[in-house]
Amino acid sequence: MNEEQSVRINKYLSELGYCSRRAADKLIDEQRITINDKVPEMGTKVQPGDIVKVDGKIILEQSKKPVYIAFNKPVGIVCTTDTQREKNNIIDFINYPTRIFPIGRLDKPSEGLILLTDHGDIVNKILRARNNHEKEYLVTVNKPITQDFINKMSNGVPILDTITRKCVVEKISRFEFKIILTQGLNRQIRRMCEYLNYEVTRLKRIRIMNIKLDVPVGKWRDLTKKELQELDTLLTDSHKTTTDKTSKEPKTPSKKKSTRKLTSKRKND
Repeated sequence: MNEEQSVRINKYLSELGYCSRRAADKLIDEQRITINDKVPEMGTKVQPGDIVKVDGKIILEQSKKPVYIAFNKPVGIVCTTDTQREKNNIIDFINYPTRIFPIGRLDKPSEGLILLTDHGDIVNKILRARNNHEKEYLVTVNKPITQDFINKMSNGVPILDTITRKCVVEKISRFEFKIILTQGLNRQIRRMCEYLNYEVTRLKRIRIMNIKLDVPVGKWRDLTKKELQELDTLLTDSHKTTTDKTSKEPKTPSKKKSTRKLTSKRKND
């Protein structure tokens, strides 16, 4: 066998998306992995043609399907894959059997829908602001909502050296409104409200594009075949990267000259 084609068993399982290297090491230690029906030692390499099994089931690259799940994130959970530094991270909370990562973010004090996947190609297509993908939120604030507040939120608010895009804002009750954004500026909704002297007391995301929140808090589900087909259609013309320097945020008329500079980090509220 060609030594250059061999790979350590923990890396092999990690690259297939089966589990992290650390989790693979634990499986080896528990003697739950076999290579050609033999229990390997830590650091054993997989050669081309070897048959790898976990708990007696063959692990094949071609059998692996991309993972897409919808999760109702509770308040207090952090959208990070850094399980070492952040105790209340989303990865440990969900405890999915293979390696996944969140598409975008929801602030720690926010709740609601967030998508997770092991398919990196789809992430940038959804997150890039210039792709104009809708995200819908229910927001509760600390004082009565006025028509002036709705008008200003809808037409754009100056935050982070730019003016937010025009968006759909609808009053739901005295203290609650719905907002549909096509941007993902850092803490955008909270900053917009703060500019208008309102404080967000609850923020819940209820939709990302065609995916709606329909599971209890702290629960997740796989995206349906229909949802994935619709999502694929919506993403057909989406850009994956920001290398095209001619693509910029649409300019909004302003009395003062603006740098129109967007924050380098695009995070959802």
